[in-house]
Formats: sequence, C-alpha cells, structure tokens
Amino acid sequence: QVQLVESGGGLVQAGGSLRLSCAASGRALSNYAMGWFRQAPGKEREFVAVISRFGGRTEYGDSVKGRFTISRDNAKNTVYLQMNSLRPEDTAVYYCAADETYTIVVRTRPHEYDYWGQGTQVTVSS
Repeated sequence: QVQLVESGGGLVQAGGSLRLSCAASGRALSNYAMGWFRQAPGKEREFVAVISRFGGRTEYGDSVKGRFTISRDNAKNTVYLQMNSLRPEDTAVYYCAADETYTIVVRTRPHEYDYWGQGTQVTVSS
C-alpha cells in the first residue's frame, strides 16, 4: 500500500497563492489516480481535483475551476495542487488521496479512494 504526506499549507491573504504537495511512499505513484479533497469545519469532504495515473486526464470541482491546477511527477512520487486567486471560502483542511482501481474515467467521490494523507490546513484571510 501507499503512504501519503501532504505539505505546503498555511495562512495566505485573499488573492494569494499556495502550492500543496503530496509525497507518496511505499509504492510507485503511477499505480494510482490521485485526488485532492478538502473539508471545512462542519461541512462534508469536498472534491477539489483529480489526475489520472500518467497525467493525461484531469478534472476539477466547480468552485476551483480556472484557479487551481493539479499536476504530478511520477519520477518524484509527488502530486501537486497549485492554488491561485485564493478566497476565504477556500479555507479548509486539504487531503490528497489515492485511487488504486483502474478505471477509464477519473473518479471524484471520497469513498472511491483507498488511501488518504493526514491533511494540511489552508487558511485564507479576507
């Protein structure tokens, strides 16, 4: 199985940028489609972005389209989430997750993912 560790969170002003990283160990990252999710206090876990095993397909949640970009470097066993034009409503704990099921389409629901990191806090001040 794979272990995931997120980093790069922090406090940023509205309009600013952050880049999150998710480092994988234990198994090659290319075995997994990788997703980012977020969860704010009192809310359900929300899909943010997903990237297929070799980066050919990506998909984004409606609230982050045009502002966030997911990418991956399988040689470094790392997935990234570049977040631009941040808003206070982006404040949440951000999780990366690995989907080991081979599918033609990328998947966006939390229960479809097999492995999760511990999360990293992103706080956007107004």
